[in-house]
Amino acid sequence: LPDDRADQRTCLICGDRATGLHYGIISCEGCKGFFKRSICNKRVYRCSRDKNCVMSRKQRNRCQYCRLLKCLQMGMNRKAIREDGMPGGRNKSIGPVQISEEEIERIMSGQEFEGEANISWSNNGDSDHSSPGNGVSESNQPSPVSTPSSSRSVELNGFTALRDQYIGTPVSTHYQYLPHLFNYSAHSALMPPQTRSLDPQSHSLINQLVSAEDLEPLGTPMLIEDGYKVTQAELFALLCRLADELLFRQIAWIKKLPFFCELSIKDYTCLLSSTWQELILLSSLTVYSKQIFGDLADVTSKYSPSDDELHRFSEEGMEVMERLIYLYRKFNQLKVSNEEYACMKAINFLNQDIRGLTNTSQLEQLNKRYWYVCQDFTEYKYPHQPNRFPDLMMCLPEIRYIAGKMVNVPLEQLPLLFKAVMHYCKTSVSKE
Repeated sequence: LPDDRADQRTCLICGDRATGLHYGIISCEGCKGFFKRSICNKRVYRCSRDKNCVMSRKQRNRCQYCRLLKCLQMGMNRKAIREDGMPGGRNKSIGPVQISEEEIERIMSGQEFEGEANISWSNNGDSDHSSPGNGVSESNQPSPVSTPSSSRSVELNGFTALRDQYIGTPVSTHYQYLPHLFNYSAHSALMPPQTRSLDPQSHSLINQLVSAEDLEPLGTPMLIEDGYKVTQAELFALLCRLADELLFRQIAWIKKLPFFCELSIKDYTCLLSSTWQELILLSSLTVYSKQIFGDLADVTSKYSPSDDELHRFSEEGMEVMERLIYLYRKFNQLKVSNEEYACMKAINFLNQDIRGLTNTSQLEQLNKRYWYVCQDFTEYKYPHQPNRFPDLMMCLPEIRYIAGKMVNVPLEQLPLLFKAVMHYCKTSVSKE
C-alpha cells in the first residue's frame, strides 16, 4: 500500500501529527526527540500530581515524568536508540516492547541506569532522522503491536491443548498494559475529516480476510431450563466445549487465509501454538459476544458458587476479571465491525517476535500490510472517529496480557471467574 497518508497518522503519545515509526511506535518528532534525550541523558523526572497527567500536543510539556512514562507504556523501545547518540537507530529488527511495571519503575527512578555508567551517550537533540518523510521508517519496520511471546508449545488437538495450557507452567509477564492508556486522545492536531475512497488493494485484502472467517453462531448448546441449578463441574464442562469449538475454528481459519501458501507449516504451527488463546479471547469479545454474553450468561447465572469457592478466588482471578470487564466495555463501545475484527485477528496472529519462527522478515511485512489495511478501512469507514484505529490497536496488547494472565488462574476458579464477568457485563450494558 502507498504510504502517502502519513499526515493522517497521529502520535500514540500526545496525538500530534506523526512522522513515522520511531523507536518502535508511531510518534511525532517532538516525542521522538524527548524520548531519546531522556534515555541518552539518563534523566529522572518527578510528577507533582498523581502520575496520570493528560498527554496532548499542548499539554505534553507540562509533565516530563508522565510523558516518559507513557512513552514506555506505549512500547517505545529504548534499546533501539544508538549508544553513540547518532541518528539512524540500531537493532533494526527490534519493534515496540511491553515491559513489566517493575522495569518501568526502575527506568523512571533511575535505578536502571546505575549499572550503565561505562556507556557514553551524547545528546543530539531532535537530530534523529531514522524515519523518512513517507511516515514509515525504512530502518525500523517492526509490527506496530508485536510483543515478545513465550516459547510454549501446545499440541493442537482440541481441548487437550486448552487443558495442558492452563495446567502448564505459568507464563511470565511480558507486557503490562494499563487501562487508562485507552483514554488517549488526538483532538488537538486533527484536520477536519475528509471524504475519501477506500484503497482498492485494501478492499480486496479485507474481503479475503472476512471470507476466511466462520461467522456462523457457535454450535455448542448453551440453553438451560428455568429453575435448573448448574454445578461447578457442569459449567466447567460447558466452558471446555466452547473453548474446544473456538479452537477448531481457528485451525480451520488458518487454511483459508489469503497468505496461507506463503508461510511454512512449521511457522503456522508455531504462531497458532502461541496465539490461540488470544484469538479465542478476541473472537469471544467481538463477533461472538452476543452469544457468549447472552446465552452463556444465562447459564452462568444458574450457577451458585460455594463460600469456599468465593474465599479461594485468587488475586490473578480478580485481575483477569477486572481487565476482561474493561475490555468488554471497550469493545461494546467501539462496536467492532467484521472487517476490523478480521484485520485485528490477522495482525495479532502475525507476530514475528515469537520464538522458533523461520521467516520473521516475511511475517513482518505481512503484519505491516494488514496494519495499514486496517487503518485505511477504519479511516474510510469512520471518518468522524479519528481515535478509532489507535483504540483498536491498543486493545491487542491488552488481549495478549489477559491471555497470558489466565494461565495463572487455577482451573477450578474458571467457572466463578466467568460467572462474575458475565454478570457484571450483562448488568452494565443493560444500564447503558
